[in-house]
Amino acid sequence: MSAVTLTLTFCDLFERDVALRLPFRFGVLTLRHATQAFVRVGVRLADGREAVGAAAELMVPKWFDKSPALSESQNIEQLRDSLRLARRLALADNAPATPFGRFERQYPAQLREAAAREVNPLVASFGLAQIDKAVLDGVCRALGVSFFEAMRRNVPGLRASPLVPDLDGFDFDAMLADLRPARTLALRHTVGMADRLTDDVYAAKGAGDGSDVAETLPVDGLPATLEAVVRAYRPREFKLKLGGDAGQDRERLGAIAALLARQCPDYRVTLDGNEQYSDAATFLAFWQALQIDPRSADLARRVRYVEQPLARGVALRHPLGPLASAVPMMIDESDDTLDAFAVARDLGYRAVSSKSCKGLYKSIVNRARCEQWNAQAGVRRYFMTAEDLTCQAGLAVQQDLALAALIGVAHVERNGHHYVAGMPGADATEQRAFAQAHPTLYAWDARAAALRLRVTQGDISLADLHGEGFASRAMPDWRALREMPPH
Repeated sequence: MSAVTLTLTFCDLFERDVALRLPFRFGVLTLRHATQAFVRVGVRLADGREAVGAAAELMVPKWFDKSPALSESQNIEQLRDSLRLARRLALADNAPATPFGRFERQYPAQLREAAAREVNPLVASFGLAQIDKAVLDGVCRALGVSFFEAMRRNVPGLRASPLVPDLDGFDFDAMLADLRPARTLALRHTVGMADRLTDDVYAAKGAGDGSDVAETLPVDGLPATLEAVVRAYRPREFKLKLGGDAGQDRERLGAIAALLARQCPDYRVTLDGNEQYSDAATFLAFWQALQIDPRSADLARRVRYVEQPLARGVALRHPLGPLASAVPMMIDESDDTLDAFAVARDLGYRAVSSKSCKGLYKSIVNRARCEQWNAQAGVRRYFMTAEDLTCQAGLAVQQDLALAALIGVAHVERNGHHYVAGMPGADATEQRAFAQAHPTLYAWDARAAALRLRVTQGDISLADLHGEGFASRAMPDWRALREMPPH
């Protein structure tokens, strides 16, 4: 192990508004606008070397906290408060420690103070997750190494911790040294509840299918329907959002199955319930009906796993029962604390999501759990997935892709490039800087003077993410961002 210790010299918070090119409907929300948070930190190593690190993440309302009592603006303010709290705690308790040691020290205080404000652990973790990424970026830059090299050498200092007693004695050094991050990942394309499926819908009906979202196509040269996405990107993996109405979900899945059977015969899918089903028995009935419905039976055979169909208030309170053996079940929104996956496993769940917004150390801890549990079982039963909280081009998508590659997934949900055109809100100079620094990850659209995520035959190249730092050779234009308001 070659862990290093550090202190922080400063921590700044910024933000930028993001307009979506297409409405993104998931769960109870149709997202059209959002705000992206940016973190910039200064790190000083024990030997005096210094560097600046950074991270970014979209602050998406109605995902971290879906309480109907809170407005979208209140949800975003919760996430700002989480970042402010994380900054205050990080600077107040600034004794030298490894990157993981800092997380280990701050995590309990972060959740405890958030709980005193009646803020749930998923929201509370958001702020610390961003600072952890920025700190690790700074450490990598101070050492002159890539994220992947830093993890191989366990520079963050991951170890058995009282925070995860079920991994007592686990050899993090050995696991990290043995990981072989992929150089490419297959894109898993998201089909939101408001997404149009076929081009002919627009020709026949002007723009819509009767839903309550905006009825105009963006004119930006990017695909806007599922049919157009398949032509443009050639994805093989798809993530299909469910709405909770069993009849409507089956009908929509049947239409998607018909399109994919024509356009992409080797496709595989995952289903995302977004907490819309009331209990395991209700979802099991839906799943069984899906399997025998001639419109969707073939699609059901292609399902890799189902993501969190049950509300977090009930998901980890009752065993899955027969549903556990019907289809692999994964937790996402219920993955709110470091022990959530361990609790879920005892109830019949087999998988957990990796999302940068929930914390990079949580992802690595859960990767260790999969390795330990599968070794004990003698079969690969437990696994991780890589899901997207609409990661934006730049720091967010690059760091999330690097984390996904590290933990060993083969495909990753990517939706930021689809619902958002490039890097809106950033001027052409900043966008060109990222495009030039990462030419295999991004393509430059000269007509729009904007970058685009490069997808080649359904794959995303990660070759550009192996440079110095946490997956980025470029930085945001900090002068163009607005400072996050203090309260």
